[in-house]
Amino acid sequence: MAESTAHHLREYETIFLVKPDLTDDSVDKLKERVRGIVNREGGKLLRFTVWGKKKTMYPVAKQPRAIFVQASYLGGKTLVAEVERNLRNLDEVTRWISVKVADDVDPETRPVQEDVKLPGDVDEARGAAPERAGARESIEGEGIEDEGVEETP
Repeated sequence: MAESTAHHLREYETIFLVKPDLTDDSVDKLKERVRGIVNREGGKLLRFTVWGKKKTMYPVAKQPRAIFVQASYLGGKTLVAEVERNLRNLDEVTRWISVKVADDVDPETRPVQEDVKLPGDVDEARGAAPERAGARESIEGEGIEDEGVEETP
């Protein structure tokens, strides 16, 4: 039974926030560092997705924005701890969170995908993107009523 689980790994996702003033080259260096850690620990990196610069709910490291990076990878039980230990030691990384996506994944069935870079929703000159700015107003006026409260004419 130990032989069959030796070829199967767990799938994890780690999302980390990077300081907003970093260049694309600096973000690429961080990605390569995480890729090296995963490979060194016997894991398999599936994909990086850079979500771009986004506004955070509250200031993180005294910054209202951050660059969001998602890493999907396969690895053993100790891989997440090693990735997070290295992220903790990097000054450019302000926050991170890791989640287990799946147990017992065969690495042969999961191909390595091309890295993706998405545009952020915050532009330095304009502020928030226009389609996001009015989203709150449209939700508030959609006829949401309290249950149990009836209006009498």
